[in-house]
Amino acid sequence: MHWKQKLNGNHSTASSELSITTSSSSSSLICPPQGLMGDLRTPLVTMAAELIQDDFTVTRRVGETVSISCRGLDLCYIDYVRWFQKKDTETFRGILGINRNNGEVDSNYNHPQKDDFSAVGNRSRVELKIQKAKLLHSASYYCACLKPVPHRRTRLYFIFGSGTKLFVTDEQVVKPVVSVYPAASSAHPGGQSSLLCLASDMFPPLVKFSWERQKENGAVEKVTADQGEQLELRESGHTASILRINQENSTYKYLCSVEHESGTVKAQTEQEVPAAAASCPPERDLLALHRAQLIFQAECRVKLLVLLYTLLIVKSLVYCYSLYVMMIFRNMGPSTNGTLAD
Repeated sequence: MHWKQKLNGNHSTASSELSITTSSSSSSLICPPQGLMGDLRTPLVTMAAELIQDDFTVTRRVGETVSISCRGLDLCYIDYVRWFQKKDTETFRGILGINRNNGEVDSNYNHPQKDDFSAVGNRSRVELKIQKAKLLHSASYYCACLKPVPHRRTRLYFIFGSGTKLFVTDEQVVKPVVSVYPAASSAHPGGQSSLLCLASDMFPPLVKFSWERQKENGAVEKVTADQGEQLELRESGHTASILRINQENSTYKYLCSVEHESGTVKAQTEQEVPAAAASCPPERDLLALHRAQLIFQAECRVKLLVLLYTLLIVKSLVYCYSLYVMMIFRNMGPSTNGTLAD
């Protein structure tokens, strides 16, 4: 989906209409902008990131200054660059716009905290600034500008930066612990193997993975998409990257690096690709370990049930004994009184 803005005949002044078109249809929906694009109600994450935001996370304490940069503005058709805010449970919301040619800032976007934000910049780079960070500023921030549709320069669409997530918190930035392992996987007809790179115990929790490879006594080179398929898994407390490699590339040693706000962290060891024939025994070991874990869990459940049953029996015995003692004392009372009366 693309947001497109119609231009007047002179190609210099935007009209007051926005055209939303989809790649699957040639029809378009015309709708008026809200507060100069101040509150976007259509998801923008479908747009490809073309502008460059170097910091994918920024961590600040309450009251500290925040600066988020955006570059690669040569792709922009006009000089006007917009900044958007995206919170986890909300839609994209416009903050302000800046003319990168003269630095003029337009804050007419009806953002509830518009007075907290400012911007500076030039033709190659713009920055969004917050003088005193607040907890409610925690969000992702995107720069955007308009680019002409190929072969139809009278229509423009937004291109976006990759986004910068701001964390306003008292937590300290903590480097990730990075480890790389051979990952057990099913034997494929093509003879693929897998490597696992794990980043854990970091804050903020967002990281970027990169893989490199090296032949013996050879130069280090980055792993491209056609040299290995990369999958990424994110869970609370850790993030993993799985690199699937064809056996013709098994003569390389592989290195994993993790980019984080604290800096780039490399795994301490290089990892060779496990041979395809050796992938079956580890899987059998994993199945045996899984069965042993299931047996152990079942034994624990049985022992727990036995313990609970024993406690219930003891509780019943104590209760019966207490009743027995009370009945003895109750029977002793009348007989004693009768003896005294005689």
